Amino acid sequence: MAGKEISKVRSKFVEKVSKPILKQLLDDLLEDRLLNDGEVESVLEDNTNKADMARCLIDIVRKKGTRGSKMLIDHIKTRDEALHAELFPDSQDQPGATARRLLRQTKPENVFNPVFLHWFLFIQIYKVSDKSLKSRVALLITNRNFTDDNLTRKGAEKDEENMLNLLRSLQYEVVKHNDLTAKDIDKALLEFTRHPKLKETDSVFVVIMSHGKRGLILGVDHKIDKPDEFPIDTIYKYLGPNKCSKLMDKPKVIIIQACRGASVGHTIVSDSVVSDEASHRPASPTGGLVADSFRYVHKEKDFISLLSSTPDTVSYRREDSGSFLIQYIVEVFNTCSHKDDIDELFRKVMQRFEDFPDEKMRQMPTKDRCTLTRRFYLFPGY
Repeated sequence: MAGKEISKVRSKFVEKVSKPILKQLLDDLLEDRLLNDGEVESVLEDNTNKADMARCLIDIVRKKGTRGSKMLIDHIKTRDEALHAELFPDSQDQPGATARRLLRQTKPENVFNPVFLHWFLFIQIYKVSDKSLKSRVALLITNRNFTDDNLTRKGAEKDEENMLNLLRSLQYEVVKHNDLTAKDIDKALLEFTRHPKLKETDSVFVVIMSHGKRGLILGVDHKIDKPDEFPIDTIYKYLGPNKCSKLMDKPKVIIIQACRGASVGHTIVSDSVVSDEASHRPASPTGGLVADSFRYVHKEKDFISLLSSTPDTVSYRREDSGSFLIQYIVEVFNTCSHKDDIDELFRKVMQRFEDFPDEKMRQMPTKDRCTLTRRFYLFPGY
């Protein structure tokens, strides 16, 4: 089985593997005594470029049989998890692989069919179909330029570029807005709830990047003596069943790069505005009634949010590469979204902040108001 897998990925392995990883794999296989010194020297010295080295290595290993092929596959996973995921997306030991494999067994136009699928697809994960994947939609709002030039968020354009590319790679059509006042943010969000794709989509992302305070996102006209503030709580209200029944029982992923704190330098800056005012988030609703259907539903369910920092700490952004939060989200999602659900992805993003680049600075993102009742997998590349 392993030998066949190696043969199938030969060309992609040759294209994707890096020279440093190649040398590490050779060392691993030499230590395993799968290869001898002569074979290792042959790979390194008889080939003039990386591609030929990769071809030579994989061809030698294939001749060693199933055991040798499995050893190479295991070492690829250890040395380069991203490469392993790209070469072997249906690997049995990946948590999302079973769901992805069973998804491909269904008819494209249908949601998961119980005849073909394992019971946990209904109980443990949110439903995804070929049709819903093609109907995915996301809202991306980036505030960079403020009326007060001192509030300009340099580096925000990089965050926008990174999030736009990530969402598109996950098959989301992105509705993009720039430099909005609080009133315009409200309008853009309300318009988004009327998007025609929401009926068929399996999920939505809402990403807002701006300055902020606790419970609030600041519009571009914000001034200390004349606030321009959008309540974060409004996002939950607009995407809830009373305002947007099309998203009922579907994951709603909210990412907010905005915080409360103070600036600490020229290269690394804070997404916050100094203020003595404090705004507290209203208590989360617990239940309600949708009159049209005469059945009780939760006012707030199937949400998961990642905020850039805890309420009393700052969120940092580099002027040349954007915020740490967005950088880490892109890195983690690109590496792990093929196997991990959204809750685990956010946990791994938070874990990245344990070792912050500057020991004198600290930032810790916060998962907030999580009401997901199942696991949500993104199925990248399906």
